Amino acid sequence: MVKEKAKVLITKGAVIHEPGNSTKNKTGNWRILKPVKDSKKCTKCGLCWMYCPENAIDEKFRIDMDDCKGCGICARECPFGAIHMEKEEK
Repeated sequence: MVKEKAKVLITKGAVIHEPGNSTKNKTGNWRILKPVKDSKKCTKCGLCWMYCPENAIDEKFRIDMDDCKGCGICARECPFGAIHMEKEEK
């Protein structure tokens, strides 16, 4: 007696139909915490910009809240305590 293997149909996921489309979407609207920068403490060392996984901090060290997910990496990596996280009020 020969057993037949069942066929499993899996739909494709994570298909990118249009490369680069993430720049068109505002993805920061689901964060719970938001970064707040103290300009007096900021030395513009660039660590927040370098470590931000969402590219939400620009070269002038401004935080774009449309892209920020509220992960807090910028606040954790800032050696001067220039960024702290606050609860997002919607």
